[in-house]
Amino acid sequence: MKLEITSRNYEVSERLKQITTQKLSKLDKYFVGDDVKVKVCFKKEASLFTTEVMLDYAGKFVRATASSANFYDNLDVVVPKLEGQIRKHRTKFDKHQKNSAYRDVAVFETADREEKKGEIVKEKKFKLTPMTVEEAIDEMELLGHAFYVFLEAKTNTVQVLYLRNDGDLGLIEPEI
Repeated sequence: MKLEITSRNYEVSERLKQITTQKLSKLDKYFVGDDVKVKVCFKKEASLFTTEVMLDYAGKFVRATASSANFYDNLDVVVPKLEGQIRKHRTKFDKHQKNSAYRDVAVFETADREEKKGEIVKEKKFKLTPMTVEEAIDEMELLGHAFYVFLEAKTNTVQVLYLRNDGDLGLIEPEI
């Protein structure tokens, strides 16, 4: 967080600078990185002391002011105001940060990776019982599978019944 302290009609003491830095550092938890700029302006007008804090984060601004008999009480009022505004606009800050994350050109490291080959992770054995295509459709629907392997009763060949992307069924018959 980059802190800039200015004053009008008042000489800011080192103690006030230190306390200001300490209290505003609580806002660091809301931001990632050091691109947060905070401008604090202390103004004295007659017997009224005004503290104005403006926070700039990635082009988004949050501002709070307080006036009282001294600057120390003002800081106790301004910091919670800023925290409330930051929490309120948190999604706006996060969205802006995420969108700006892709502005730079992406650089990809080329690591030597082994391509994973498909491997058999499960084996299943079952008996093929002769049935008609209609019986195979009923069996596939009962099981809720996307395909069904069966032994066709008339030709005594192994066939595969499968569910197509359009919702229809397909049948694979081997040629002998």
